[in-house]
Amino acid sequence: MFKTIKRIIDWCGEFKASLFAGFVFSFLSSWAIAAPTAYAGYVISRIIGDLRKGNGVETGLAFKSFLIIALMVLARFLFDYLKARFHEKIGYELVARDRLKIGEALKRVSLGYFQTNDTGAILNAITTGLATLENMGIRMVDGFIGGYLNFLCILLFLAVTVPECALIAVAGVALSFVFLCMISKHSAVNTKVLNAENERLTRAALEYTRGLPVVKSFGMEGASVRDFTQACASAKKIALKIEWGFIPYNCLHIFALKAASVWMIISVMYAALAGRLELFIVLVVAFLSMSIFNSVEPIADSAHVLSVINNAFDKMEMFSEARLLDAEGEEIRPQNYDIAFRNVEFSYSDSDETAVSAEGRKVLQDISFDIPQGSTTAIVGPSGSGKTTICNLIARFYDVSKGSITLGGTDVRKYSLDSLLSNISMVFQNVYLFNDTIRANICFGREKVSEEEMIDAAKKARCHDFIMELPEGYDTVIGEGGGTLSGGQKQRISIARAILKDSPIIILDESTASIDPENEHLIQGAISELSKGKSVIIIAHRLATIEAADQILVIDNGRLAEKGKHEELVRLGGKYAEFVKIRQAAENWQIT
Repeated sequence: MFKTIKRIIDWCGEFKASLFAGFVFSFLSSWAIAAPTAYAGYVISRIIGDLRKGNGVETGLAFKSFLIIALMVLARFLFDYLKARFHEKIGYELVARDRLKIGEALKRVSLGYFQTNDTGAILNAITTGLATLENMGIRMVDGFIGGYLNFLCILLFLAVTVPECALIAVAGVALSFVFLCMISKHSAVNTKVLNAENERLTRAALEYTRGLPVVKSFGMEGASVRDFTQACASAKKIALKIEWGFIPYNCLHIFALKAASVWMIISVMYAALAGRLELFIVLVVAFLSMSIFNSVEPIADSAHVLSVINNAFDKMEMFSEARLLDAEGEEIRPQNYDIAFRNVEFSYSDSDETAVSAEGRKVLQDISFDIPQGSTTAIVGPSGSGKTTICNLIARFYDVSKGSITLGGTDVRKYSLDSLLSNISMVFQNVYLFNDTIRANICFGREKVSEEEMIDAAKKARCHDFIMELPEGYDTVIGEGGGTLSGGQKQRISIARAILKDSPIIILDESTASIDPENEHLIQGAISELSKGKSVIIIAHRLATIEAADQILVIDNGRLAEKGKHEELVRLGGKYAEFVKIRQAAENWQIT
């Protein structure tokens, strides 16, 4: 428990002053809570004393008592308000900061990180874990520290007036603390299991929703829901197990405090009968014994939740300890945009934080070539040969295992990712658009875009006309992944985004592979606009796209098999010539 409390306090960083100020007001609030009880005991003992003497109740005592107690209650609310003003903002400020830091870190890690850490675990850490820290972190610290501060206030009064009752109170709290430690130990053991089940549930829910189109097309609704149902049942089972384990220790914790309260009342009553205590002290202690532990009882919940918070901190450290690709990168402006591969090798098993590739082999082996500035380079080869990996290495989604890649004569590993990627625009075969307006999706790669610039880019990408036919035009929200648009429409919007970014290097990863002929014509026109005056790297299978390239790289089984222009490679009669024959046969087929 104390370790987690310290972690939360350290986490507060620049907000520590607000945290400690809140503790001060919590302490003052504790005095304001105890004061009305003590004053009520004093008033009642005074009334009883006056009646015993045959005197009437003092005129105005009721009004005076009401006024004093009301002021004490108002003071309590004031201190609670000030405590909340200092405390409540801390969690929201810090978690917002940490979510942005995690987002920045995820942007700068190798893509292999997402192979060893599945989406369910990452989402659960960012959402559930940080939400617990955001909503409960400061409150648990306040409940723990504030609860014992409240107890300490009353204990000080008892230590001065009735020392034996103070000892009883300390004994009760000490015994209850033993059970709190047991609660904490029980929670620490089971929280990791619960977190793993929550990650499994998140993963199952994502897979279930993403796979629904396939599930429906094969009529296998029963099979699809099985993993999700099992994950729900398993999460419920471990949650109940934790609660059932929590209940006995919590009951013992409360029993220790209640027993101490009863013992205190018996003690002062016995002392009163023996004539050793005044009525005022007896009444005050009797009243306080019923409330002295009120602030300590909820600490059981804190002990339980602190284990969950500790796990959230562990997950945050997992992100902070992830190796950033550009941890030592610099903001570099290249003198030119020549790209050079020198003896490049790459294997997922060698790449940092990645899993071993399914084949257990090197994806690229001893690859060397140059891409001059302003030229067009086509990369061809069979599926799985390493074409996309070459493009991913240029953009530094991964780091090479051996060799080097340079941009403008500088190794890409010396660039910061932002300065490197500012020179590159990528258009993928499978386009992802955000659940936002078309305007936001087109302007995603560049800040401070004028309306005229955006529309000009859309026209060049051949998507302005269909956008204007949508209900809200450029302000139409297109849904997650751009699900309300066709494949060709999404592709053209992604090209408009790349045109607007206006990077000197363009990477096209089979951007027309799955497009119908009508859309292909439009997209080819859009790509022509995008490619003007740029260094273009194209992964493609269609001959019309490849033939006009300044050079063609033929990749086979992770090696550079051939390199040259279309005519040269055809005359060579090797892998490329064989590829051309296959493509011609595929593209010229017809129904007879």
